[in-house]
Amino acid sequence: MPVNILMPALSPTMEKGNLAKWLKKEGDAIKSGDILAEIETDKATMEVEAVDEGILAKIVVPEGTADVAVNEIIGVIAGEGEDAKSVSAPSAAPAKSEAAPKVEAKAAAAAPAAAPVVAGQPAAHAADGSRPFASPLARRLARDAGLDLAKVQGSGPHGRIVERDIETAKAGGGAKAAPAAAPAAAAPKPAAAPLAAGPSDEAVKKLFEPGSYEEIPHDGMRKTIARRLTEAKQTIPHFYVTVDCELDALLKLRAELNAAAPEKDGKPAYKLSVNDMVIKALALALRAVPDANVSWTDGAMLKHKHADVGVAVSIPGGLITPIIRDACHKPLSQISNEMKDMAARAKTRKLKPEEYQGGTSAVSNLGMFGVKDFAAVINPPHATILAVGAGEQRAVVKNGALAIATIMSVTLSTDHRAVDGALGAELLQAFKGYVEKPMAMLV
Repeated sequence: MPVNILMPALSPTMEKGNLAKWLKKEGDAIKSGDILAEIETDKATMEVEAVDEGILAKIVVPEGTADVAVNEIIGVIAGEGEDAKSVSAPSAAPAKSEAAPKVEAKAAAAAPAAAPVVAGQPAAHAADGSRPFASPLARRLARDAGLDLAKVQGSGPHGRIVERDIETAKAGGGAKAAPAAAPAAAAPKPAAAPLAAGPSDEAVKKLFEPGSYEEIPHDGMRKTIARRLTEAKQTIPHFYVTVDCELDALLKLRAELNAAAPEKDGKPAYKLSVNDMVIKALALALRAVPDANVSWTDGAMLKHKHADVGVAVSIPGGLITPIIRDACHKPLSQISNEMKDMAARAKTRKLKPEEYQGGTSAVSNLGMFGVKDFAAVINPPHATILAVGAGEQRAVVKNGALAIATIMSVTLSTDHRAVDGALGAELLQAFKGYVEKPMAMLV
């Protein structure tokens, strides 16, 4: 039977994306694992991977189409022995309105239990109506084994179901597909409180002379940044703590480590930056003060076992926060190389969602712009973010005498629900200790 290719969800929160480019054309043979198309979200460009074999019979959604909803059919694969020319394209989905999610939820509840086989998305649905978050390979293995993905516990990033979870479920004999039955309708969730609206377009335009400005529509990234930061400032009680750190010892160690870097392919194997050492120092501080390595939820405090540090990176049209996972256990050279790689891919929107979603804290560094100090906005689910200013020579008093030292001001923003003032100050003191005695970062 024909296999529908659906618009994939590239993250648990994705609702729609842009179909940027088809990498296969109608009539092409498709093998499992082939890359079919490129999908753009607000912050990344990802690839759609085929999980079935056959012939690409129809391209339903042409490349360049914006705002394609998750699970919408974008193409059809003709199965083995089928005539690709005889496969007809499915009817176009009606235009979506604000009420579309509710209509879709009702339709899903009333749908028959025998769901069509699809490529790129799981066939099973969780009991509450949500779609399991699984890799393409895991979806194919689950379908072949007759497993119900909704009953498989994911161990990948953000709870994603991966190959090892399917193998575990098969070995344990659990997660078998339930007998055909219409799923119960999910209880409607209360609507989120709307964000405070700003002035209307027309109201603002009236303040300026016609022709004196250029109107640039907001893209998806800018809209997402605006929404998330507005939510952060409206819902998170920010508290700020600032300290000055002496950098001279850190700068000396950095120079020595870079000078001692071995050659690889005719160039140094690494080149440490101050920011790389800041990332490591914050990760070690979070490990030393575990009560600050947390995330707030309405029902519980999530106390993290690893220090995953996000780093704000400026990219065209906005910013993104790639994450150095388990940074407290990684050597500085690895942190440096990972950061350079992810920053480069961030600028071309090639990061995977698991590379920039989650994390336990973050660093925002404006020191390279000469900014002395500032306060950053917390990025949920983090409870803290460290704003790093420029290192500059200042007059200081040492042993009762005036001296010159390289000083860097840093400000820790904390979610006061999770990290109160005293705990935030303890975390900042631990960070300061690693910066001013940087040899401790090497042991």
